[in-house]
Amino acid sequence: MLRTRNSRTKRSRTRTGAVALAGLLLALLTAGCGKEGSPPVKGPKPEALPHYKVDTGFELPGSTTWKKAKRRGHLVVGAKEDQPYLGEKDPATGIYSGFDIEIARMVAASLGFGQKAVQFRTIASANRETALQNGQIDYYVGTYTINDMRKKLVGFAGPYYLAGQGLLVRTDENDIHGPQDLDGKTVCSAAGSTPYQRIAADYPKAHLVAYDTYSICVDNLLTYQVDAVTTDDAILLGFAAKAPDEMKVVGKPFSQEPYGIGVPRGDNALRAALNDALEANEKNGNWKKAFEATLGLSGVPAPKPPPIDRYPAN
Repeated sequence: MLRTRNSRTKRSRTRTGAVALAGLLLALLTAGCGKEGSPPVKGPKPEALPHYKVDTGFELPGSTTWKKAKRRGHLVVGAKEDQPYLGEKDPATGIYSGFDIEIARMVAASLGFGQKAVQFRTIASANRETALQNGQIDYYVGTYTINDMRKKLVGFAGPYYLAGQGLLVRTDENDIHGPQDLDGKTVCSAAGSTPYQRIAADYPKAHLVAYDTYSICVDNLLTYQVDAVTTDDAILLGFAAKAPDEMKVVGKPFSQEPYGIGVPRGDNALRAALNDALEANEKNGNWKKAFEATLGLSGVPAPKPPPIDRYPAN
């Protein structure tokens, strides 16, 4: 009985500590350093980021989207705001940072728009296609997996990065080593996301819950409301790096997730221009430098960019 009582006491203390840490992590995810212009906690250092030369003579008359942005005087780019090192918004300053944000800025410069002429708008995963179709945004950069189903609704430039689906668990979790161990487990992901759909289709004995943002999933993981969080490994590594003593990424990636830039379907001129911009920035070193200053802070070395898919006009 003493062993049982001690075990329960230890488990209770672990849960209490996790609840406290969840509050701390949530504070880190939703608050900056307090000083205007400062990067988020553990975010990219401004001096390490590339400087993108703006093509002031660029013209793209064949793109309705580009012409509207030119008349407007700025681009409106859809993004995520809760993904460390990828797309993260400092609520104290409103500044977005991360690898996806740098991708959006580097291609914008090639289109003739400087950093001050790029406005980011947070769009949830489930609303990306609608935002592009309705003209709410000019393009979208936010861990957006290219697939054939989505190509029927929007266009894609890229891919600019190849991720893979993974699992994030607490460090005291020893029973989950991969998706084969999810039977009867509560797994959290983003509503409408590819990872959610894959678990539902391939691992139906898992109990799935969904929210608009992964940060809520992570908060629920730390408070023992869910057993695992699943999405692309790049996103999970970012969260794990925020609290390495409490969370870990387990197993090997069990999918391929090519990240693309979403554009309005049929605007093939814009898609081609974005592909040219990505290719140029991969060759001149900006892509690698942007990765190392953002997602690379999680300890992941810069990989080789995937080949760009210049699929036929749609």
